[in-house]
Amino acid sequence: MKYVLVTGGVVSGLGKGVTASSIGLLLKACGLRVTSIKIDPYLNTDAGTMSPFEHGEVFVLDDGGEVDLDLGNYERFLDIKLTRDNNITTGKIYQSVLDNERKGDYLGKTVQVVPHITDAIQKWIERVALIPVDGKEGSADVCVIELGGTIGDIESMPFIEALGQFSYHVGPGNFCLIHVSLVPVLNVVGEQKTKPTQHSVRGLRGLGLTPNILACRSTKALEDNVKAKLSQFCHVAAENILTLYDVPNIWHIPLLLRDQKAHEAILKELNLIGVAKEPDLQEWTARARVYDILHEPVRIAMVGKYTGLSDSYLSVLKALLHASVACRRKLVVEWVAAGDLEDVTAKEAPDVYKNAWDLLKGSDGVLVPGGFGDRGVQGKILAAKYARENKVPFLGVCLGMQIAVIEFARSVLGLHDANSTEFDPGTSHPCVIFMPEGSKTHMGGTMRLGSRRTYFKVPNCKSAKLYNNDSFVDERHRHRYEVNPNMVQQFENAGLSFVGRDETGQRMEIIELPSHPYFVGAQFHPEFKSRPGKPSALFLGLIAAASGQLDAVLQNYGHASKLLPNGIGNGKPTVKTYQNGNAIKSSNGSLNGVYSNGNGAHH
Repeated sequence: MKYVLVTGGVVSGLGKGVTASSIGLLLKACGLRVTSIKIDPYLNTDAGTMSPFEHGEVFVLDDGGEVDLDLGNYERFLDIKLTRDNNITTGKIYQSVLDNERKGDYLGKTVQVVPHITDAIQKWIERVALIPVDGKEGSADVCVIELGGTIGDIESMPFIEALGQFSYHVGPGNFCLIHVSLVPVLNVVGEQKTKPTQHSVRGLRGLGLTPNILACRSTKALEDNVKAKLSQFCHVAAENILTLYDVPNIWHIPLLLRDQKAHEAILKELNLIGVAKEPDLQEWTARARVYDILHEPVRIAMVGKYTGLSDSYLSVLKALLHASVACRRKLVVEWVAAGDLEDVTAKEAPDVYKNAWDLLKGSDGVLVPGGFGDRGVQGKILAAKYARENKVPFLGVCLGMQIAVIEFARSVLGLHDANSTEFDPGTSHPCVIFMPEGSKTHMGGTMRLGSRRTYFKVPNCKSAKLYNNDSFVDERHRHRYEVNPNMVQQFENAGLSFVGRDETGQRMEIIELPSHPYFVGAQFHPEFKSRPGKPSALFLGLIAAASGQLDAVLQNYGHASKLLPNGIGNGKPTVKTYQNGNAIKSSNGSLNGVYSNGNGAHH
């Protein structure tokens, strides 16, 4: 097994996750099998109990692991399925060591950070690196490890020590360290400054790790004299110093690395020069170019709670983006804070209220993502009501589906106090209830988590067609509350169709309004399995409906021989670059190519 370690210096948020994903993609394009591990030095055992404000979205894996959002990047870029053990945290390591100590495994020894914690980290890495993640037999060729945080952080010290020992343990030719650092440009002077990177590398070397490759984040490509200076002071060959400068969208990062021969530098360090082939990124390049030249907008109103922080909905944004590129539309996300749509805001801040409704009404489609807690729920219900009554394409995910059911119960069935027992335990019409196996005392890992099977009960529905007319689909879940099965007949009699259910028929998984152009809700989270080349079916349906292409998609989907004019066929967009041959560059207001009304933060 060969290992590539990606560390970060100077400041956090440099894009280590995207860099690690891009390196993995580049190596995969060279014909190698790749797996990934993310190390998070925090004490939580997993990301499940952390607020999105703290740590961005919680990404859910097939096995139910609640993990760091970077594992989502790995899965999307590499098209692999990781396990919960591919995310190592300080909490998991200490928990395993303490469990062993209680069992007496250390034979009376004093349990210490070195060797017991550091040994546990190394054993974990070696064990997890062997788990196949690409659906094939046997282990991968290369494991890309990303160390979260910044060099010098006190909580990452045990991992740095363990990885220093690990590089010695696996030996030269099996370990390559890539250090991602910042080369800022001071506006006053206008020159690229190398001192932060020098200090960062010196700190890394002082901790027992020597970088083989430097990946420098900067606004523009590094000048030759800057590279020479970095090479001299950091003891890294000039050809191994790469620039990750700002690009229109993150799909260009693997191409940027390829153009700078990053793969050759890595393969040389890992003694794989004769084994790997030249990278084949033809399809990826074509898709990145298409992404750049899209100019006809599709506006989606994202009605949520964390609209000030786009990382809270990262996978949802990516799923929208994948679908938009497949439909040849430029995604414009209109961030609408759910609370701003409510009557109380109309009284307290009428301008905010008006602006929120203007954004909602000016959109081509409405998306209500998942969430927890009762803040903004009334606003989400109003958004679903607006979409339902005005025939605007709507997709509700998890809580988004539940509020669509609540709104239907109130407006169509006339049950004015209908609610979820999450928000009103005493409601006389509980249309969303606490699921039987959940825990009300423990938060972590007690939800319905991971991949579960949904069976289509209405074969001719839009959802089934979008899923290639399959009889069932496996999607990832993360919730505690579900639609009350005792009220389903009442809903169906009034026209709301529960087209997807679990194997027992008691858990409602997908809703549709047959009388509506596109009104769909899913109890699962389809965004977690969306890929750049394989957009999520329900998100594709939303974007296609919002851009007037749904009929064409439904007619052609599931037939490999048929292709839409825009290139969608059999679940995989066939990428063709056109637009009179003129590339149209993305403008300044883009968030990595996701255009926004400015209320969101940069990814």
